[in-house]
Amino acid sequence: MKLVSFRYFCVRSLAATTGVFSAAPMAAACPPEALGVARTLEVGTSGGLQVGLKTYPRTLALDEREIVLTFDDGPSAQTTPKVLDALAAECVKATFFLVGRNAEALPALVKREVAEGHTVAHHSFSHPAATLRNLSEKAAQEEILRGFEADDKAAYGTTENAPKVRFFRFPGFADTPELVAWLSAQNIGVFGADFWASDWVTMTPEAELALILSRLDKERRGILLLHDTKQQTAAMLPGLLQELKKRGYKIVALAPGTEPAPTRAAPEGWSSATEKIIADVFAKARRAAKPRGPAREGAEESGQGATLRPNNKYK
Repeated sequence: MKLVSFRYFCVRSLAATTGVFSAAPMAAACPPEALGVARTLEVGTSGGLQVGLKTYPRTLALDEREIVLTFDDGPSAQTTPKVLDALAAECVKATFFLVGRNAEALPALVKREVAEGHTVAHHSFSHPAATLRNLSEKAAQEEILRGFEADDKAAYGTTENAPKVRFFRFPGFADTPELVAWLSAQNIGVFGADFWASDWVTMTPEAELALILSRLDKERRGILLLHDTKQQTAAMLPGLLQELKKRGYKIVALAPGTEPAPTRAAPEGWSSATEKIIADVFAKARRAAKPRGPAREGAEESGQGATLRPNNKYK
């Protein structure tokens, strides 16, 4: 692991190639009241890595009151610019786990993320409703690889044999041992989360902020999952960043590295929160797919072939 000191500079948008966002001039040094970034943690993924206590029994070894901000599912033309504006106003850097088809549709926003110093990571090509777990292994691998390609082309204009940033997050955290082993063989790190905003549930920005702060007061540090595709999160984010500053929390930015990052083990008695929720979601889906009475003519007589479409409450 390598720690990189981070000077508090705000870098705003360098250019706008479409009407998705407006060009902004290069900003001066960040004001002293800005939250900023305390340090940048370079994370090596050689041989694979799985972190995030909601899913895995290890996470990054962050200090007390250190937070990593991560955003899933973008970019979105409606909300990602607002999220980027809020981060820039506080000189904060985050990691964005992109959905490939969204990156493909909005490359200017992806380029803006890169230009403003954020880390662009990967979250599959289409975020399949069935999750990667319920695709064939070959189809799941193709979905992941297609996402790598779309994200890198949007971000950098070209693609290579491996993604530039080897960070991946499973949609719905629904991994499989085979896919994790396959990603590890390609030196891809898998990122879960230590706590989340639950912003897939509709609530006011004020309620979301209160929920995050209550969880943060309990966890005291960790990888936070949000979604830059949610209006309520975009509206809530400025208040969250101000509260983090007020409460003495520090932002840790993630970047690709060459050396393994130190990790800490889960506390005694740990179990995967996501596995419990995924099992419940798919059990309910299977029950819903079963016929409740005599099959009508022309109707399927079983739930076989039905696509499981759990909601995102387990993310």
